[in-house]
Parts: sequence; structure tokens; C-alpha cells
Amino acid sequence: MVCWVAQVMVMTSPYQVVLTEADRAVLEAQVRAATSPQRVVLRAVIVLLAADGQPNAAIADELGICTDTARKWRARFCQRGLAGLADAPRTGRRPIYTPAHKARVTAWACQLPAEHDLPLSRWSTRELADQLRSDGIEASLSTVRRWLADDAIKPWQYQSWIFMRDPDFETKAARVLDLYDRRYQGEPLGPDDFVISADEKPSIQARRRCHDTLPAAPGRGLRVNNDYTRGGALTYLAAYDVHRATVFGRCAQSTGIAAFTELVDQVMTQEPYASAERVFWIVDNGSSHRGQAAIDRLAARYPNAIMIHTPVHASWLNQVEVFFSIIQRKVLTPNNFENLKALEQRLLTFEKRYNTTAQPFAWRYTTDDLRKHLARLDDHEKARQAA
Repeated sequence: MVCWVAQVMVMTSPYQVVLTEADRAVLEAQVRAATSPQRVVLRAVIVLLAADGQPNAAIADELGICTDTARKWRARFCQRGLAGLADAPRTGRRPIYTPAHKARVTAWACQLPAEHDLPLSRWSTRELADQLRSDGIEASLSTVRRWLADDAIKPWQYQSWIFMRDPDFETKAARVLDLYDRRYQGEPLGPDDFVISADEKPSIQARRRCHDTLPAAPGRGLRVNNDYTRGGALTYLAAYDVHRATVFGRCAQSTGIAAFTELVDQVMTQEPYASAERVFWIVDNGSSHRGQAAIDRLAARYPNAIMIHTPVHASWLNQVEVFFSIIQRKVLTPNNFENLKALEQRLLTFEKRYNTTAQPFAWRYTTDDLRKHLARLDDHEKARQAA
């Protein structure tokens, strides 16, 4: 009798995976990460099992994949390391659009629709796609949006701007900036000199919401009812001591010379301003403190007070506007007040709270910055005229 002995031959891979501690740490982190794509996790597990001595067939059986998949990623890792587990670059489908097509949408976006007799104030993505279609270019909204994003062009947005009309803009602006730097007419301010920035915030409405505002909750922000009844409006006047970071405010029914004079009286009748050497009042060109008449009126009432006007259309130089922006963000938005009395109480209470912790604003715009800015504007205007 002849006995046959069956021999089982186990195929061993020519690629033996040996992991460094760093590589193993990276692969295990990929497996544990909840955000890892499934294909990344699979490749990492294949390599980890291979490093533990598992043959390709056993890996395939354990993971429910074909042997060729296990063989492929084992070989890719042995040949190129961790970089071999990434997707290989693909040539992909040839692009449908040419650079000329993209340049076309950029050219349209950088022109005003009215220049081409189109009844539009500004472009939207859809309007641009429609315009391209009329030019014989079929491009989807997402394609047009992607092209504009590549060039950081958003023609549907707009920003207001204004020409400087004050012939003495630089002189007036430099005077204000020097005062912020504690200088006046080339001389440093003394310890008994103070700088006050003052203005009004008019027409602040008291809007009574038809339903109570709901506080924030887990997974939900503050909720403010859209319906409201109007409870009237008032004006908030404020004087801000630039270097002492102190606000003096009051509310009035409207703006005007009388209301502004009451604010001046509120400040100038208390120390240290009543006995100060000089108190500089920086104001814009609003009707309640405009022109030489306002300068003379202040000087006659308080001989140690000097009114300094910002240039026309340069209220941004007035530091009290920074405080008003804080008021708008922290007190008035969202607007929900029972009546004008509640609104006034909130404004004045916030003012007291602000004064307990306030620090002077970190004002960094100097006269040197102003001169550089004006020089750039001059160069731009000369280039525009030359073109």
C-alpha cells in the first residue's frame, strides 16, 4: 500500500513589514480617530496586522477583503513608507473650461453692470452665470462661485466711501492726533491739561418686543422676538476723557445746542476740569457744535475750554465714537426695552459699570500714519488722472 503525505505550502510575502515606534503611533492614531476616512483606517489596519506577522490571506479573511488588497497596501508601505498609503495622483477628466472662460467671468465681475446697459446695481453669482450663458459659456453657479473665490472677488458686496472735502484736512486731523499724543501746537500738554472727546448718538429707539427675550440654552443662541412696538427715541450724549478713560453721559429728547451745553456743564463744573489749565473738547461738525460760533460760545462760557473740530467727514478721528460702538454692541443690540425710562436707565448704568474698569483706548494712528495715508491717496489720484 502506498501512503501519500499531503504537504501544505504557505506562501510568504517578499515584503516583510517592520514598523518603527513613530510609524506605529501614526497608524494607531489613524485607526482611533473618529474623523479618519474608512479607506485610511483600512490601510492602516492592514499594515499593522502585517507588522504583527499576519500573512496576506489571514489579513484578508479577518478584514473581509480580497487578498490582492492586503497584498497591495503591504507592498506600497514597504516601498514608500507612510507616504505609500496615500491615494496615488490621478490625471482625472480633462477640464471642460479653459483659462479664457475663467478670465471671462473675472472680467465681467470687475465691471459695473450699468456700464453695459444692464438693469442691475451689482452682480450676483446667478447674474454672472446668466451673462456667461449669453456669451455662449455654460457654467453652473457652483463653478462661477469657485472661480470668483479663487480670485477673492465678491461683486455682490459693496463698501461706502467718501472724498475728503475739507481743504484743511491734514492740519485739522494732525491737531487732533497730536492731542491724543498729549501735544498741542508743538508743545507737550501739562498735568493740568485734559482732552475730552464728545458727540451725540441720536435717535436711539426703545423697542418693546411682543414676547420676552429667551436666554441662550445648550445648542441654542439668544432668541429675540421679531415683532415689537415703538416706545419713542432719545439721544445719548457722551464726553470721553481720552487719557483718563472716563465717560460722562446724559440722555436728552433730541440733539441741539441746549442739550450739548448741558453736557459741557456736566463736565466743566466738576473737578479736575473746573480748575484745569486747559480742557480741549474734540468734536465733529454736527449742528450743535459747528463752526466758529460754537468755539466762541464754549470759550465765553468756560474760558479754560478750547474746542477742536475734526475735519469734515472725519468723525472716525473722534475717540468717543469707539465708545459708542461699544454701547451699540453691549447695550443696544438686541434692542428690547419696556420704555424710554428703561432705555435711559440701561445706558447710564452701563456707563457707571464701564468707568469702573475702563482703560484708555490703544490709539495707534499717528500724524506720521496720516501723512503716509495722504501721500498714498495723492499718488493714487495722480495715477488715475494720468490714465
